[in-house]
Amino acid sequence: MTDGPLIVQSDKTLLLEIDHAQSNDARVAIAPFAELERAPEHVHTYRVTPLALWNARAAGHDAEQVVDALVRFSRYPVPQPLLVDVVDTMGRFGRLQLHKHPTHGLVLVSLDRAVLEEILRHKKIAPLLGARIDDDTVVVHPSERGNIKQLLLKIGWPAEDLAGYVDGEAHAISLAEDGWQLRDYQKLAAQSFWAGGSGVIVLPCGAGKTLVGAAAMAEAQATTLILVTNTVAGRQWKRELIARTSLTEDEIGEYSGEKKEIRPVTIATYQVLTRKSKGEYRHLELFDSRDWGLIVYDEVHLLPAPVFRMTADLQSRRRLGLTATLVREDGREGDVFSLIGPKRYDAPWRDIEAQGWIAPANCVEVRVTLTENERMIYATAEPEEKYKTCSTAHSKLKVVREIVDKHRGEPTLVIGAYLDQLDELGAALDAPIVQGSTKNKEREELFERFRQGEINTLVVSKVANFSIDLPEASVAIQVSGTFGSRQEEAQRLGRVLRPKADGRQAHFYSVVARDTLDADYAAHRQRFLAEQGYAYKIIDADDLLRPL
Repeated sequence: MTDGPLIVQSDKTLLLEIDHAQSNDARVAIAPFAELERAPEHVHTYRVTPLALWNARAAGHDAEQVVDALVRFSRYPVPQPLLVDVVDTMGRFGRLQLHKHPTHGLVLVSLDRAVLEEILRHKKIAPLLGARIDDDTVVVHPSERGNIKQLLLKIGWPAEDLAGYVDGEAHAISLAEDGWQLRDYQKLAAQSFWAGGSGVIVLPCGAGKTLVGAAAMAEAQATTLILVTNTVAGRQWKRELIARTSLTEDEIGEYSGEKKEIRPVTIATYQVLTRKSKGEYRHLELFDSRDWGLIVYDEVHLLPAPVFRMTADLQSRRRLGLTATLVREDGREGDVFSLIGPKRYDAPWRDIEAQGWIAPANCVEVRVTLTENERMIYATAEPEEKYKTCSTAHSKLKVVREIVDKHRGEPTLVIGAYLDQLDELGAALDAPIVQGSTKNKEREELFERFRQGEINTLVVSKVANFSIDLPEASVAIQVSGTFGSRQEEAQRLGRVLRPKADGRQAHFYSVVARDTLDADYAAHRQRFLAEQGYAYKIIDADDLLRPL
């Protein structure tokens, strides 16, 4: 027995003692192959899953490294069956490989003939396969490259994609060198992506994911399609690319609800791509409009299902996914792995903070006791209305006002999910509201006034969860959200993590109704950030005005 911080259990759970001197080293070592499940104060629970092991394998880690990490940090002997299972599970990756054949095009090659025989008889996979060239090789239709990877992953035989990529239409792109340079972790992220050809980069909000995208474009030297969450985010991308690269305004097109420009670098919104007209996706021709050399998926964890299906036809293009967290509440992380690629680089949030690139944050959960009337309304609400009822309780209003007063003069975002509540907050705080129906021109004007300090408080809907560049925001107050979404929590904290000019700390408040679903969802929402090392202090609303 050693004094390690990790307890490895035979059910594939890992218990990490947070207060141990080696806990951070252990966290970094297990992060590539273990997924966080629970994160209370002192002991975090991880689970070793097949997807996490295959993701590690695809990103270049082998079973020997995984076993070494478990044995090195474990307090007790690691169960032998678990180690065997790790080796066997990782050994399943790559027994099937996709290659480019000189005469037959895309082919599936088996390093284990029995596995090939098995999948040839699979009802869903067999129709995607063509002629058998020899005992170990079968033709795959190029358009099925993504679909077959998805299906093989689901049946436990993840294929290694070695078929390569087309270079696409060449287009000169270089990074501007005046007054700035890539940070070390941004360089490493871009290099890690390029070495693998496709995959996902995970960086904290405010750590410069756009610049990693720009560096990848400079490597590709090709036409690039960038998919973003909304028009405001797309225009921020355009501004950054003009400022940081050799690209001019004329070389960058916007493909949104307002404009339909196709240029060497085209920035399109997921929303316009997934808009149906007479039952058809009319904007799919965008994917075929140019010979794209690179496709960038901003906020890749939010990829809507129709874009997943479109992506299946784009497997010959290099694909870069950018996100602050790969967590998906619908469990479709496997689709991101199959269709975009494995995680190529993942920087712990606290590491980036320690380097001074994102602001330190104080996270506080403020628990509000509902009035007797509010409790009765909640108790008698229909199940589908319960969360809205408690998360929009009027009692929260006074608490939000007190927090705003406590931080008077500091740039503050008040974030909610329900329009009636946003209207109430806007009126009570005398603050402008930005929501889905706010015109893009008005949004941009309000955001600019906020950046310039003309407005100190903005009330925002979930349109501000992602890709909004408000570098001076230092206080975020969330009053309601998308149920228990962990990625939304991370995105919202990210609104205040950009480093402040005066070095001040960021503050992130969650205002939660006690003894309701609101509190249950809050606990779930906090899991991802707790894994990143952020501790939430819980205070009673009545104690708000006392020093924290």
